[in-house]
Amino acid sequence: MARIVVAMSGGVDSSVAAALLKEQGHEVIGMMLRLWSEPGVIEAEDDGVERVVQNKCCSLESVDDARRVARMLDIPFYLVNVEQEFKERIVDSFYEDYVAGRTPNPCLTCNRHIRFTVLLNKALALEADYLATGHYVRVDDHPQTGRRRLRRGLDPDKDQSYVLHVLNQHQLGHACFPLGGYTKPQVRAMAAERGMNVATKAESQEICFVAQNDYRGFIDRYAASKQEDDALMPAGVTAAATAAQPLITIPRPGPIYDQQGKLLGRHRGLAYYTIGQRKGLGLTSPAPLHVLKLDADQNALIVGPATALDQQEFTIGKMHYTTGDVPTAPFEALVRVRYKAPEQPALVTPLEGQRARVQLVHPQRAITPGQAAVLYGGEDGDEVLGGGIIE
Repeated sequence: MARIVVAMSGGVDSSVAAALLKEQGHEVIGMMLRLWSEPGVIEAEDDGVERVVQNKCCSLESVDDARRVARMLDIPFYLVNVEQEFKERIVDSFYEDYVAGRTPNPCLTCNRHIRFTVLLNKALALEADYLATGHYVRVDDHPQTGRRRLRRGLDPDKDQSYVLHVLNQHQLGHACFPLGGYTKPQVRAMAAERGMNVATKAESQEICFVAQNDYRGFIDRYAASKQEDDALMPAGVTAAATAAQPLITIPRPGPIYDQQGKLLGRHRGLAYYTIGQRKGLGLTSPAPLHVLKLDADQNALIVGPATALDQQEFTIGKMHYTTGDVPTAPFEALVRVRYKAPEQPALVTPLEGQRARVQLVHPQRAITPGQAAVLYGGEDGDEVLGGGIIE
């Protein structure tokens, strides 16, 4: 039997993962991360009561739920503070990506740098063999090469391989996913059978640190808080301090052009728009206009008809291959261009500088810079080959 640290969140998935591992006879340790949340932001809950916003992944209620499950299972439980690492790695880069005209997925960065780096290192420091999470994915060894494979979860509605494609062989070698072979209804039923009060707990699909899923409001507040921090710095300190850490970029208004370069209006700042957006542009037109491109070099918004959103070829940066080996020739793969998008057949051509060119068989709509493109293949077509960030 193994010593396994379970990343607990107070939700039904990680709770059942811990229970299954304990029942299998493993030595299980529960560990929960304390993540950064916006200070002083108030929002109204469903019951009409206003409360200070907490990070949805580690609210006081979630911590209590996780502790309760740990006591029920009779396993140790630790709460680990990673607020600073989370803010610097996840929140700051999320903000800067939006300001630069990209649409990021912070879960990708969190899984790579927080959950499977910071938390995995803490698990290994406890001499654990594995770090387990409640993700709906599977991992095994390839029968011929012996390399670790990341594969889709059996439940197509819950498969989370998209947000874990960033894991390397070392991380996969210490990763354990007890729920990969189950469906969500089965997991809820297992929680109910074990008398867990989290069996019917709702899950959030929102970004954990953004209040009310309002990223535009978050950008406004975050920029304002950074400007206040800079204003409070003693005279002469700002320049020295920013040599190591630049002042945060503030969204700037700029022009809105059509595809022919005609000026149509002004935008508030690239951070407030996403590819495919139609509402909130402040433009009048006989036909609906959509955001086609966020041009960071010109600080310009390019708009046009919905048909112009179709795209058949794009490039990927920060390319990562799960095996660690970079292909030397073009190869066929199934490509998913956003978390819930259906996979599409494509030809992938590796390029220099951790990049690749993707040529889709069928055009797809609103392919968005900043989102991940994840590649699937293997003997059964369910293996994650790798992925990168759409440029």
